[in-house]
Parts: sequence; C-alpha cells; structure tokens
Amino acid sequence: MKLLHLDASVLGDNSVSRQLSAAVVARFTDQIDGLQVDYRDLDANPVPHLRSSSLAKTDAAEATDAEQVMQQFLDADIVVIGAPMYNFSIPSTLKAWIDRVAVAGRTFKYTENGPVGLAGGKRVIIASSRGGIYTDSPADFQEPFLRQVFAFMGINELEFVRAEGIAYSPQHREDAIAGALAALPSHEAAEAVAA
Repeated sequence: MKLLHLDASVLGDNSVSRQLSAAVVARFTDQIDGLQVDYRDLDANPVPHLRSSSLAKTDAAEATDAEQVMQQFLDADIVVIGAPMYNFSIPSTLKAWIDRVAVAGRTFKYTENGPVGLAGGKRVIIASSRGGIYTDSPADFQEPFLRQVFAFMGINELEFVRAEGIAYSPQHREDAIAGALAALPSHEAAEAVAA
C-alpha cells in the first residue's frame, strides 16, 4: 500500500498543519505493515506553477518532474495533505500541485454527459489549520475548493482534520491542536466501515 504525504505550510517547525499531517502519517505507518510513504514538501520543493512552457513541455526537467508528481498521485492509495488556510483558501504551492494532477485524460475526462473522474478509489485526508474559525463560514474557500477539485477527479469522500482558531491565543492553539489530534482518522476504522 502506498501513501503520498504533502505539506504546503511555509512555517516549518511552527506549522500546525505539518504537525497534524505528520501525526496522521505516523498513525497509518503504525497500522499498515509495509506502508510505502512518499513525501513532498511543497515549500522546500515546490511544483512550478503552470506557464506556457509547461503546457508546451519545452522544459525537459519540468516535464519529468510533472510526470513524477502525476505518477505519485496515481499510484497512491492514501493521500495526506497538510493544507493551512492562507487568505481564506490554500497556499499557491498546493494549487500548483493540484494543477499538475488535475489533468484531462489522466485524472478526469469529458464526456457528452459531462466530466467523469478517473482517480477514484483513493482515501484523501486533509490536515487543515486555520488562524480563525471558518467552519460553515461563507469566507471558507479552502474546504469547498478541495472538496470540488478532488470530486472532479473522482474522489468524493475527503476527510478533514481541523485545528481552528489557532491565532486567537496560546490556549486556543493548544486546545485546537489537542482536539484535532484526538480526532485523527485511522486505517483500522476505515477497514471496519468497509467490512
């Protein structure tokens, strides 16, 4: 079984989303024998944003990296993404990664009846951190966007682990992290539901 772990925060060791995504991956590593984990830090090793040369594939190194990014995603059974909320949405580095995996003919296709996702069957877990509290807020463009783009690729059930209000006070931050860690998903629970 393969797990793809992505982090997008620019805060390094101070990042709550990185802390949560690492905790999810550690839990799955403990629960799944022989789990293969591929990791990409989108801050330290960003995927280039789309440009005209990207589409023309005139940069051989960029084209090779883009194919590797796509193949890692296609091969993954589980995808864990550390996705902080930046300005009501996601970091641009995460959007650049999404632009490389949301590709017609690879992860979705158009038919006479509309788009059809081709990347279904994956479990996607989003480790989300937010300075404020945005659940059920019209200002939340993070979670609806992620739900929409993954559904477009055929992945309809996203799981969110959220730490909200972390900028309110040190106590809010501590409580939010503790609550998120207490609610981590497990592989065993998913197997029980599937059985």
